[in-house]
Amino acid sequence: MNIPNTKLPRVIIIGGGFAGISLAKKLKNQPLQVVMIDKHNYHTFQPLLYQVATGGLEAGSIAYPIRKVVQEYKEFYFRLARVNEIDTQNQKIKSDIGELHYDYLVLATGSKTNFFGNKEIARNSLSMKTIPQSLNIRSFILENFEQALLTDDEKERNCLINFCLVGGGPTGVELAGALAEMKNAILQKDYPDLDISKMQINIIQGDGELLNAMSDKSSIAAEKFLKELGVNVYKNMRVTSYDGKTVTTNTPQTFETSTVIWTAGVMGAAIPGISAEALIKNIERIRVNEFGQVKGYDNIFAIGDIASMESEKYPQGHPMMAQPAMQQGELLGKNLVQKIKGQPMKPFEYNDKGSMATIGRNKAVVDLPSYHFSGVFAWFVWMFVHLFSLIGFKNKAVVFLNWVYNYIRFDREGRLIIRPYKRKSFYTFTTDEV
Repeated sequence: MNIPNTKLPRVIIIGGGFAGISLAKKLKNQPLQVVMIDKHNYHTFQPLLYQVATGGLEAGSIAYPIRKVVQEYKEFYFRLARVNEIDTQNQKIKSDIGELHYDYLVLATGSKTNFFGNKEIARNSLSMKTIPQSLNIRSFILENFEQALLTDDEKERNCLINFCLVGGGPTGVELAGALAEMKNAILQKDYPDLDISKMQINIIQGDGELLNAMSDKSSIAAEKFLKELGVNVYKNMRVTSYDGKTVTTNTPQTFETSTVIWTAGVMGAAIPGISAEALIKNIERIRVNEFGQVKGYDNIFAIGDIASMESEKYPQGHPMMAQPAMQQGELLGKNLVQKIKGQPMKPFEYNDKGSMATIGRNKAVVDLPSYHFSGVFAWFVWMFVHLFSLIGFKNKAVVFLNWVYNYIRFDREGRLIIRPYKRKSFYTFTTDEV
């Protein structure tokens, strides 16, 4: 990897997401050599991926170069690589660009889509965890509408312009609202020779309420907003299979659609090498103690979505969201310095600042620790919080101007097929590609 040898303790951070970046900032100019490794050279602001997928924002406005974040940090190195294995016995990582020894290792690899073992759905549906995946969704949607113009088969045409979103969490709800706004204000202008009124947006939730991690008040309000926008909401329904055309559920209800976007669950993006005792197999999260130390290791830590810090209040670990990841990263930065000095570390206590979701123009829900509200004010709060959380002044300015323009003009000008996306045939996949 061409990292200089040093007498300073070497800390390797795998992952440049919310947790990794927060940790890096806390280790700035400390008496350490810090190496960050990520398979992308940019940090992604994941809460706004759905706006890239629906043409509201360009990808560059929610991404920020990792090297620019750390360019003034002393003894800090970034490497663009994919880590394939952790050799805990010899204290080194193995990647596609070489091996590197560590004194302290921090896993901040985040999460990936969880298809719950259903390989057919994994082959034929679309995910939205990265910028490339969001761009794929955008291209796929627009290409389907272009194709719908060319077919005389009404059933095929309806299939091309129908959507199924599986999962009623924040991602599914926000994406459904954005698609509904496109249907109501944009697509009918872009495709005047298509009957856009036949376009269906279906959101399928496995249990009895949307946004089940939020308050009942927010759940009810979100469902009301979606129905007002024309979204079909199906609760207590599970998708059992999808062959690329037909969605089958655990009920007699089926859906004919070319587009299934899976937002029904996530799992940790684990790296081989950690002991089986520390890994929760079904969700691939890593068990850590109150300091973020991986079970069975003194010098390996995990933070963010990959970490499961189980407690009485959070028996299944903290929610896989940005706030716990950022807070864990900030505290670990302080604790690593303390540990190296031989001083006691401070246990992590999550400060729940609340959660929120937007369902479209002037529609959002916000849960604060002691107060819940929805509607226009909640929408402005959602915008302010997300705008403030973006990295980089330019990104903040670009996103703000895009939002103002989109609000005034009822438009989303990012409807561009920059790189065509064609889903592979069901029969061309191998198990290793899933």
